[in-house]
Amino acid sequence: MRNVLGRELEECGSDPVTGFTRTGRCEVTPEDVGVHGVCVVMTTDFLSHQTELGNDLVTPRPEWGFAGLRPGDRWCVVAVRWLQSARAGHAAPVVLASTSDAVLGVVPLELLRRYAVDVPDDASQLLE
Repeated sequence: MRNVLGRELEECGSDPVTGFTRTGRCEVTPEDVGVHGVCVVMTTDFLSHQTELGNDLVTPRPEWGFAGLRPGDRWCVVAVRWLQSARAGHAAPVVLASTSDAVLGVVPLELLRRYAVDVPDDASQLLE
């Protein structure tokens, strides 16, 4: 699996364990029709906006093994959901090294870069 920078996909989060496949990585598989590929750092603003859109990421769902998210948690979110928040001015910060290249069919790389919170060793990659 590759990230949006063209390198190997890095872990997004292990506390809580994230990813459609619950491996800690934002791996997008054929079964993942939602494209849970954008690794973000949760903010109060993003969580509130997602709740307004009907995507409650805060409420625990024990039946799904989901404890609910808090600001500061890293989580793989659905590309279209992140894009909705970005367009409305409520984007969560993005970890590019942990964001799947599969999201590029939904979200432009330039928009992801605008909200990037990780800077690779060779920062020129962010300008490509």
